[in-house]
Amino acid sequence: MELHQLTIHELQKLIRSQGIASSDIVKSVFSRIDAVEGNVHAYITLMKEYAFAEAAKADKDVKEGILKPLTGIPIALKDILCTKGFLTTCGSHILHNYVPPYDATVVQKLREAGAVFTGKTNMDEFAMGSSTETSYFGITRNPWDLERIPGGSSGGSAAAVAADECIASIGSDTGGSIRQPAALCGVVGMKPTYGRVSRFGLIAFASSLDQIGPFTKDVEDCAIMMNAIAGYDPRESTSVPLNVPDYTEFISRGIGGWKVGIPKEYFIEGIHPDIEKAMQRAITTVEGLGATCVEISLPHTEYCLAVYYIIAPAEASSNLARYDGVKYGFRPQGSIDLLDMYKKTRSAGFGAEVKRRIMIGTYALSSGYYDAYYKKASQVRALIKRDFTEAFTLCDAILTPTSPTPAFKIGEKMDDPLQMYLSDIFTISTNLAGIPGISVPCGFTKDGLPIGAQFLAGHFEEGKLIQIASAFEKYANIEKRRPAL
Repeated sequence: MELHQLTIHELQKLIRSQGIASSDIVKSVFSRIDAVEGNVHAYITLMKEYAFAEAAKADKDVKEGILKPLTGIPIALKDILCTKGFLTTCGSHILHNYVPPYDATVVQKLREAGAVFTGKTNMDEFAMGSSTETSYFGITRNPWDLERIPGGSSGGSAAAVAADECIASIGSDTGGSIRQPAALCGVVGMKPTYGRVSRFGLIAFASSLDQIGPFTKDVEDCAIMMNAIAGYDPRESTSVPLNVPDYTEFISRGIGGWKVGIPKEYFIEGIHPDIEKAMQRAITTVEGLGATCVEISLPHTEYCLAVYYIIAPAEASSNLARYDGVKYGFRPQGSIDLLDMYKKTRSAGFGAEVKRRIMIGTYALSSGYYDAYYKKASQVRALIKRDFTEAFTLCDAILTPTSPTPAFKIGEKMDDPLQMYLSDIFTISTNLAGIPGISVPCGFTKDGLPIGAQFLAGHFEEGKLIQIASAFEKYANIEKRRPAL
């Protein structure tokens, strides 16, 4: 196998034995990028010169006996995370030239762990989308079928891992933007508990929903990445001061005696038949591991989509008010006065989907409508959270499909926003409740497209997710395939 095809833990062993150098890994990854990036378009900005310089430093550290958890490992970053000295665009024209003066906490933590950054990955503009088609910098294609979408909004990060254009990557998840593309690209993706990973330096979409997490090639790598990025950050007001366990210790544990909840509301009409079959096999696999699958109910699931598309746009309307052409980013020429500059900046700087969500959010927050929409949605959100709290008194974890369909064709849903929004129907509730979730590969459709299974657990129980996902991964015996790029 080529070095770019290996996992973090496989490369760590080779680096520790000094069998390979970080420079060799980075060279292999960039050779792969040169070969396939023209077809996939996973990146907005490549950091090749920086990566080779950091790899040389890593090689020097290894020779001196300095070994960190991610020493010399090439990692890609979603272009929503601030990176000092490098473009951070959020996939938007309005930030096409923005270079932050500081690193996001997650970026800083990864640097401290020894990671080497390959570049900034493509994404739906301001993380608003489920297909990575709304980026100002062009679409990303699914490595498994270049005529299909990779999921979104972190489609670039998922595609980069699936195509071996990095060893692991970082994304953000507001309503499924890590788990859904992970499922559609056949990789592992985790959304941690809200407050487990610092959002400092994450350019906000919806502040009460956003969370940062990893994309990896297997569950053990997910545990390694979580060790690196999780933890309390005093600079971030929603960061929770709880100790972080060593997530790799959960890898070898079984789930005998566990109860795994199967929510009846998630097995509905409209699920692709191949996904339905894969989920039945997933249930059989879990039971084969010694767990008992029990039917549970999450009765307010039917309201999740409506609640999400009031709360998220409302928060986006507030967060995106700062992009006015005054301090940074895009500013059009020929404005008559300040108000004219505001209008022209936001009209030309934002894409159609971002404008749509700003208008929805502004309406929901407007005088006379706030109580009817935002307040009511917040009250129902509390009920959705309570559903999960009650469910976890009956089971240790929950199993659901990650996405109702496999990757769809590029352009298929761009003219039908509601159909696009339904792509996240199985992932949105997790963000509303603030609980962690992980998507792991669980098979392929008849057409050879990846399918993902989603496991959910209670607040700050990422260890449980790694435990069940790791056991599932080893026992399910999913056929090892690679995209035929």
